Amino acid sequence: MRIAIISDIHSNLEALTKAFEIIDTKNVDEIVCLGDIVGYGANPNECVELIRKRVKYVVMGNHDYAVAVDPAELFYFSSYARESDLWTREVLTKENLDFLKSLPFTISLKNLLFVHSAPAQPREWEYIFTEAQAKVQFQYFKEKICFIGHSHFPGIFPENGFYNGKLDRNTRYIINVGSIGQPRDGDWR
Repeated sequence: MRIAIISDIHSNLEALTKAFEIIDTKNVDEIVCLGDIVGYGANPNECVELIRKRVKYVVMGNHDYAVAVDPAELFYFSSYARESDLWTREVLTKENLDFLKSLPFTISLKNLLFVHSAPAQPREWEYIFTEAQAKVQFQYFKEKICFIGHSHFPGIFPENGFYNGKLDRNTRYIINVGSIGQPRDGDWR
């Protein structure tokens, strides 16, 4: 099964549209979204609607949660993020808000775990930036690979600490897929 994995769209319709254009050329069987469909950008309804139409498996991100479930979470956000999420909450249609509310924190599929932040406590929105932070997380999932987003920085964290550019069938991984809507690694492709 070929799976395309996207994350951290943040209401960036142009980026999401481009991502789907690329995905459509790759002959994938399923698309998974690791959350944060909304936040920051100007097109939350359009992005949620596209995800609802095109993506079968979607997990909840911290911005989705703050907008749709618990606005008290906005206290932890920067003032810019807080303002944009309050605006997003006002403009989202009921259907799109209900969709965001319905999202699970994790999805396990064919020995793969999908979560927005970290497998230990997905609802706590921990970041994984380093090998040390990743190493702690392996005890909290049984799947071969855990795919995450949240930090907006792509990265591969092998359980055995060694990565040579290819995945080894004998080790487990945490893979951060980065962000399509607001990359923070300097790669805006």
